[in-house]
Amino acid sequence: MNSIKLTSSFVRFLLVGLVNTCVGLGIIFFLLNAVHLSYWISTFIGNAIGACVSFFLNRSFTFNSSVSFQRGLPKFMTIILMCYMLSYFLSEKLVVWVNEIQMVSTSVEQNGAVLLGSVLYTISNYLGQKYLVFNAIKTA
Repeated sequence: MNSIKLTSSFVRFLLVGLVNTCVGLGIIFFLLNAVHLSYWISTFIGNAIGACVSFFLNRSFTFNSSVSFQRGLPKFMTIILMCYMLSYFLSEKLVVWVNEIQMVSTSVEQNGAVLLGSVLYTISNYLGQKYLVFNAIKTA
């Protein structure tokens, strides 16, 4: 049985994901709770900044890719936008649906949707980057 080495791309992806998540969620919660921007604006800005961090770190650190920005960035952004829209739309609808029975404040509901959305986003983004963006780039 092979153990996961600290130099494996999976471990590097997890480390990048940790940095990306901290940056993105930190910005989202700040914009949502301190600046009082809307759910959609807060999650979009936080994830956009996190996506920039993710692209640069995954391109150079995780996958050691030499792909040009002109070739890699459009694929990356397409995956990011698809994952964002799907994850946060589903999480918002799911949390609202679950909370219809319970009387929960809007801020608790929104924060729960952000947390669920970030989990869905992370999973779908990983799969998209691994199999559609960086894998396709390496073999093209």
